[in-house]
Amino acid sequence: MILNFQDKRTLAFWGVVLLLLPLLLQSMGNFWVRIADFALLYVLLALGLNIVVGFAGLLDLGFVAFFAIGAYMYGLLASPHLTETFPWIAQLFPTGLHVSVFLAIPLAAVVAGGFGVLLGAPTLKLRGDYLAIVTLGFGEIIRVFLNNLDHPVNITNGPKGLGQIEAVHLFGLNLGRGINIGGFSLSSVTLYYYLFLVLVVASVVVCHRLQLSRIGRAWMAIREDEIAAKAMGINTRNLKLLAFGMGATFGGVSGAMFGAFQGFVSPESFSLMESVMIVAMVVLGGIGHLPGVILGAVLLSALPEVLRWVSGLLDLQSITGGRLDPAILRQLLIALAMIIVMLLRPRGLWPSPEHGKTLRKEV
Repeated sequence: MILNFQDKRTLAFWGVVLLLLPLLLQSMGNFWVRIADFALLYVLLALGLNIVVGFAGLLDLGFVAFFAIGAYMYGLLASPHLTETFPWIAQLFPTGLHVSVFLAIPLAAVVAGGFGVLLGAPTLKLRGDYLAIVTLGFGEIIRVFLNNLDHPVNITNGPKGLGQIEAVHLFGLNLGRGINIGGFSLSSVTLYYYLFLVLVVASVVVCHRLQLSRIGRAWMAIREDEIAAKAMGINTRNLKLLAFGMGATFGGVSGAMFGAFQGFVSPESFSLMESVMIVAMVVLGGIGHLPGVILGAVLLSALPEVLRWVSGLLDLQSITGGRLDPAILRQLLIALAMIIVMLLRPRGLWPSPEHGKTLRKEV
């Protein structure tokens, strides 16, 4: 696929905007840069779920489980919890566990991908609502396990969560601390923004190549009509497992970066509501369309925080005499916006121009 000059100019423009965005936001406060950071993490999650739901047509309501697996994997390898709990680990690593980001990212992808295959294996014959219920149960099982694996052997520290998680160290640079370049200060959240941006760009490239590949076309054939796809010789079993595994890798990487960014993880961060929101991002943006999925993830991740700022700016509690809770109003406005969008644009804000039937390639 060859990009024309106009496409290259558009990509260059958006590249410059994304590079300068945190510098502009930083001038207004790190709060806005943190919103951009979390938006990029949710874009990673939405891209992973889009492989399962958008490409292969498999409804997964437990995708947050892979997010949790990646976060806890990084938390265990980059915090003093294991060395304090298990003396034999402390003897093997007297200076503590200090995982490199070049090991953490592939390991998170592999571990989460393995769990994705484990989830997909018993659900190969399920479709639609039945598949959604099973995946929803899987997500809750993972959360319950994380919440209770503190006895008889303390692995996850239970509801207390894992703290003191080390920040990412990249080429000798500690992303947990800001730096000064030529008298210009770059905060920690800005440094994380650029790391997340690199991961998102790499993920978009991978997803785009997958969509145009034979595997991607086979996934779409399964999505449109699984019986017809099987009759044409497509190995639906292996391709479904591959979709679950590939989608889960994105969730694992996003979870690992979430743990490093927050410095603390607990089971409360991986509730069912998170899974619902990730699915809503894919559906609201446009199922199967990468630009639409990115748009949906950015809007639904940033909108709650923007509304939080607006409600604080307007001081709604004082205006209403304390009768109106800003948190409840924020959730109400988000739900109302989603309902209006789905009524007006049932295929999403930016649906695929191919309508899920064919892919056009410009040569």
